[in-house]
Formats: sequence, structure tokens, C-alpha cells
Amino acid sequence: MAATNFKTENNTFRKLIGNGLTYSIPRFQRDYSWTDDEWEDLWMDLQGTLQPGGEPAHYMGYLVLQSADDRTFEVIDGQQRLTTVSLIVLAVLKNLQRLIGAGNDADANRRRIEQIRQTYIGYLDPVTLVARPKLTLNRNNNSYYQDYLVPLGHLPQRGFRASEHLLRKAFDWFDKRVADFLKKSSGNEGMRLAQFVEDLSDRLFFTVITVTDELNAYKVFETLNARGVRLSATDLLKNYLFSVLDRGGDHDDYELRNLEDRWEAMVGRLGAESFPDFLRVHWNSRRSFARQAELFKTIRSKVKTREVVFQLLRDMEQDLDAYLALSSPEASDWPQAAKSHAATLRTFNVRQPYPLLLAAKRSFDAPDFAGLMRACVVISLRFNVICSYSTAEQERTYNAVAERIAKGEIADLGAALGAMQSVYPNDAAFRAAFAEKTIRTTQSRNNRVVRYILCALEKHLSGQDYAFASDSFNIEHVLPQNPETGWEAFTDEEADALVYRLGNMTLMQAGANKDLGNSPYLTKRTVFERSSFAMTRKLATDHAEWTPERIAIHQGWMAGQATAVWRIAQLAS
Repeated sequence: MAATNFKTENNTFRKLIGNGLTYSIPRFQRDYSWTDDEWEDLWMDLQGTLQPGGEPAHYMGYLVLQSADDRTFEVIDGQQRLTTVSLIVLAVLKNLQRLIGAGNDADANRRRIEQIRQTYIGYLDPVTLVARPKLTLNRNNNSYYQDYLVPLGHLPQRGFRASEHLLRKAFDWFDKRVADFLKKSSGNEGMRLAQFVEDLSDRLFFTVITVTDELNAYKVFETLNARGVRLSATDLLKNYLFSVLDRGGDHDDYELRNLEDRWEAMVGRLGAESFPDFLRVHWNSRRSFARQAELFKTIRSKVKTREVVFQLLRDMEQDLDAYLALSSPEASDWPQAAKSHAATLRTFNVRQPYPLLLAAKRSFDAPDFAGLMRACVVISLRFNVICSYSTAEQERTYNAVAERIAKGEIADLGAALGAMQSVYPNDAAFRAAFAEKTIRTTQSRNNRVVRYILCALEKHLSGQDYAFASDSFNIEHVLPQNPETGWEAFTDEEADALVYRLGNMTLMQAGANKDLGNSPYLTKRTVFERSSFAMTRKLATDHAEWTPERIAIHQGWMAGQATAVWRIAQLAS
């Protein structure tokens, strides 16, 4: 494992838990959270492997472990599954215990309990009756698991956390299912329970990824998430930060609970999958640029003391509302103009300015922040939407300005804009790119972008402000998306190439757009001339026919208008 820093293999539960191997869930890992929905799914999947002619095995998914010696492992991802399977085994032991209490083959069933416990759960010290477990849960759940569930004793219900109640309920739930399983078949009950555990351990299998340290674990999370397998990088980050607090030994439980509550409150507002994105935006709004793939390594190198962890948490809390206002503007209390700009950035699917905007929100006055929001929209339309330039250097430029704002080197809008000159395509470059731009409106996001562009051009021309998401109008493709008779001026190749050019698109009221359909241009033109949209009337006035050349001319005119609409006077050239 040292050569590659991680290894991957498929293991059954038997192989995973046997041979003296032990597993621990990091102290600050998320608490047990499965409920009857997940219990039911797992039980039905397990039953499907036990029925005659059923599935030979059930795949339990990825299990990410960290180990330095291949004998003791920290469970980085998969704790809910491992814990639940252990509870099923404990439920079987409870049913065996009842058989002993009823005098049913007591000696044999005692031996079965001892063997199953030692193989899958651990053993009880004969003097102290303290469990030597195969699995150790996190700091909030382990005491209840080891003190009450593993010994199979009385399960108290008062004065415990919600997650501890879930552990008890899960055990009770599987206890009843195992008892029902016994009633549905005949034969020696102790033997059938033991066989059930044997079948479970051989038919549940995992893809096990074992890493050497947290950094390699984070790389695994990034790789699997890129392939569509969502793992909790959020928990990994939390574990590291809280382990720094725990390392010093001078904390108290109240302090840790307070910090955990604050962490969970942030994650709850963001969602676990969004938290790593927020953390990177927050980090880059205050410090030197860090790529997503480098973020965990960077945090480990910078956050090493209790004081720095506390500061990081305070800073994240300070930035949380602003980040949520950018990513979910409709729910924010920002002024309408700022909300509108944030919504536009989301329509563009552009997030590169977020670190810059977080830094500015902390430091700029309201007018300067509003000006910067508009500037980011203009730059995003020019740079990202129309010119389609690579975002790598743009992101670094935004970060460099954000870092200077955080350090107090840039204090107002004028200075910020001056530092952003390199990501503002000049008028000539923007006009040329716009004049050739094609945007396929068959994609819903592209459709919204084109509606936004057309509505902005209409406002520039007529002064009428239309909400681009309105259902009252549609995008009219002058050359239809599926042209029929009357469009002989276009070859098939030209029609395919030009139908989604911006110059071939305008706005029409919803009913009129539907009625026109694939009509020839001369028919459409008479309707365009009566349109309530100034840009559509202008198109009809300026173009007596519609040909490839007329599309280019009209789009050139649109490019000139767009250059005036999306313009930053301080950066114009």
C-alpha cells in the first residue's frame, strides 16, 4: 500500500471483519442517522439473497478506510452500513440469548453466541465484562453501543441523544425481523440463526478502498465524486479540523459540543454536498488561490492549532449568509438589484466571481458592492457566455483581487475594477465573438441565457423591461428548427449551422409564436411587423427576405447593441 498510498479490493463482510481486524469511526464523524427506510431496504436486499433461487450476493457499495498497518482501520466513509450490519448480528445474538433463556439447546447456543461474538462483534473481558470491540463508534454513539447494545442487556431510553435512540430503535427493528424470520421456517432454531449470520457475512460485499492518510482519503473522495459517487468529503474535513482541537487535550466536552453544533448548523443550511464548494469559495476569498483538488492539503498545512480552527469557524460563519445569497438569491434579504445580479450569474452557471464577491461584501460599502455585482455580470456575459474563454486564469485573477481586498490593499470599486482589466474582453473582441455566436436553445439553461440576452437587448431598444423567465413570450427562431417548404434559400448544411445563431432569434408573444410554426419568412414577416417587441418589428423592417447573409447582418447589428448594453465604462477601450 505504501507504493500507491491506497488499494482497492472487493471484500465480503466475513473477510472484512475477521482475522483480528478492528474498525473505528473517527471521534468527530457524523452520528448514526439511518432510519426505518434504510433498515427496510437493507433487510429486503438481504432477504433477496436468502430466498431459494435468489441473488447470490448483495453489493453494499464503497467503503473508504484509513490504515497505517492493515490491521486497525478508521472508517472514513461507510459507517452507517457497517454499524447497521453489526446491529443485525447483535439482533441474532439476542434471539439466541432468548433460546438459551427458554432452555432450548442451551449449551450449543451458548457456544454459538460465543463464536459469533468473537468473530463479528469482539469479546467481553471475563473479569470486567468490558467489550473489546471489532467496531468502535464515534464519541457520541460509542458509549451506548458498547455499554448497552453489545452486552445484550437492558436498553434504557431516557437522557440520550437522538442518534443513540436511533441505534436502539435499529436494534429493536432488526430484533423483530430476525424473530419473524425464525417463525417462517422450520428446523433447529439455533442452527438457523447461526446459518443466517454465515449467509449474511458471505453474501454482503463491499468495494473497499484503503488509504494511508487523510490527504489520500480526500483524493479518493474527489475521484469518486467526479464519477458520480457522492461521498462525504464534508465529514472528512470536519474530522480533521476537530481532531486538531482534540489533539491538544486542553478542551472540554462542552466546548466540543458547541463547536459541533455550529458546524452542523452550517452544514444543515448548505447541505453536505454543497459544503466543500462553500469552503473553497470562503477560503479563496481570504487567502491565496487553492484549487479544489488542493484544498484539503492546503487546509492541513495552514490549520494546525486550536486557535486557527476557531478562527476558521468564525470566518465561515461570517461568510455563510453572503454565500447563500449568491447561490440561492431568491431567499436572501439583499436589495432587489443585487438579488437580480446573483440570479443572472446563476443563470449563466458562472461561479468564478464568488470569492471576489464574498471579500467585497465584507469590506465595500453598499453602492460599491452593487457596482461590483453588476461588473461581474457584465464580465461573465462577455468572458464566459459569449467569448467562451478558459476560466483558469479568470479564476486566479478574481482570487488575486479578493485576496487584496481581504488584506485591505483594495478598498473600493474603482481599484477593484482596475485590477480586473485582464478578464474584461475589449469591445472589439466581444463584438466579434457576439457576431458569430451560436447557442443551442434545446438545452434548458441555454434557453434561459438566450431569453436573458434578448430581453436585455429589447430593453435597450424600447425601454421596456421584460422578465426573461416569463411564460408570456417565447424565443422565435426565424429560420425554423425544422424548416419545411419556403426555406429554399438555405441548404441543409446552412440550416443546421445557422438555426441557433443569435441573429436568427427574436422574441414573440407565446400565442403568435405557436401559430407561426414553420411558416415561410414572408408570412412570418407580416406578423413580426405587428409585434409588441421593438426588436422583432425592426427585424421585419430591416429585412425583406431571410437568407444566410441577412442573419449575419442582423447579428452584427445585435453585437453592436450588446457592446453598449454589457459595458463597464472604466474598462472600455
